[in-house]
This record gives sequence, C-alpha cells and structure tokens, in this order.
Amino acid sequence: MTSGTLSTDQIVRRAKSNLAFALACLPKERRRDMISFYAFCRVVDDIADDPEASPADKERELAHWKRCVEAGQPPGHPVLDEAVLLPKKYDFPRAWLGEIIDGVASDITKTRYETFEELLGYCYKVASVVGLVSIEIFGHQNPATKDYAINLGYALQFTNIIRDVGQDARETGRIYLPRAELRKFGVLESEIMDARPSERFIKMMDFQYKRARGYYEAAQKCLPPEDRKSMVASEIMGAIYSRILEKLKRERYPVFTKRARLSKLHKVWILASHLIKARFGK
Repeated sequence: MTSGTLSTDQIVRRAKSNLAFALACLPKERRRDMISFYAFCRVVDDIADDPEASPADKERELAHWKRCVEAGQPPGHPVLDEAVLLPKKYDFPRAWLGEIIDGVASDITKTRYETFEELLGYCYKVASVVGLVSIEIFGHQNPATKDYAINLGYALQFTNIIRDVGQDARETGRIYLPRAELRKFGVLESEIMDARPSERFIKMMDFQYKRARGYYEAAQKCLPPEDRKSMVASEIMGAIYSRILEKLKRERYPVFTKRARLSKLHKVWILASHLIKARFGK
C-alpha cells in the first residue's frame, strides 16, 4: 500500500516525524488541518520519490494533483480532498500548494544544482512555501511573520540537506550542495557518491552550517512579539532542527555513517519548555 492510499492520520503515524511531534501543541481544529497539510506534502514527496514508477508516470500524477489544487475541487482522494479545502478556509493562495508540487516534481529528473541561487529557488518551494501555509493555519496577525516563515523554511531545509548528504547520494544519486561550492572547496562529486569525506569536505560543511545558522537567526529577528504564542509549533520545529544542526557540527558531520537525530526525551523537553514559555509569555 502506498502513501497515496492511506488516510492523513495513517500517514502521520507512519512517518513519526519531528513535525508531527510539534503539532501536539496546537488547538484541535488547527492540528487536524496541519495534519491534512502535512499529509499532502508527504504524499506528493512520495510520488516524486517512488522507485517503482517511471519519471513520466510521476510527472503525470503530480500534474493531476496540481490541477486539482488550482481548481480547488476535491477529486475523491483521502488526502487531496482535505488539502484542497485549506486555501479557502484560511484565505491563502491555492498557487502555494501548486508551488510545493512544482518543487518536489523537480526531484524527479534534477539531481544537481549549479549555484546557491538555483538551490535557494528549490528550497523556497519545498520549505519556505510550506512555512507560509503553516503560519496561515497557525494563525498570525503581523505580515512580518511571513518573513519569519520564509527564513525558517530555509533554515530547516538547509539543515536537512546537510544531514542527508550521504543518504541522498546513496539512495537517489542526488547532491543538493551547489557544484560551484564543491569546486570552491575542492570537493569532488565522487567523494560524496563514494562516501569518502575529506578535510576539504568538512570545511565545506562548516560553510553550509554557518549559512543554515544564519537563517535560524534571521527567522528569530523577523518574528513579531504578538505572534510568538501562535507560532509555538514552528518554534518547536525550529528548536529541534537547530539542535540537530549543532549536533552535526559537534560530531564533524558523520553524514555517511548515520542520520543525526534527537532522542524522544530531548524532544519532549523542547516541547515542554516551549509550551511553558508560551503559557507565561516569555
């Protein structure tokens, strides 16, 4: 059974993701709508990465999903039916869901990025737009919170890229790190594909770390005080991934031998501390 035939609740239970963990702090209706949105993102990503489907079949299915969200008409799908109703309910552009689909669709055939600017465009679609939709569901007052969502999206995505360098190369043949930056640090693509890290690789990853850290800092500067309470779920996500980033740096990026994670206890502590801060307005 593929994720495309599962219910939204089944998808979240199977994924056991950091996002699903963070949603525990949301009011019931908003949590349900975020689960629907998360399921939408999970399914379109799974369509693009399906190893048993041809590129043409993947593109055809994602094009169908894009037509559905742009029309705003439920097509009779357990996940898509819920997702297409969200733009009208929360008054955000249906085109945002289409941009997310376009972003994951690029993974079907694109395995390299030449420049950072090119990579940033991809990250905007698959992460920052996800953030923009999320803050609408969370409920925000200040338009500046959109800049927070965009920067946090970049921070989370770049953390993912750093963490998954080895897994992406091994399982999909993709290298998201820009070729121009590989050349700058003298890192060969073959070193990554063959899991042969060098001191040059470590220096390049330090460079990537500083970039990701900069986006976390930019996000915090953009978050207006009046919206901090409503952004608790995104702050929890940011805190989890920020700590994963620090763990990667501390351990000198063991991305070819393991996938950096936080313990469940550590995540419970993050959840509790952010809920306490929100409760007492600190």
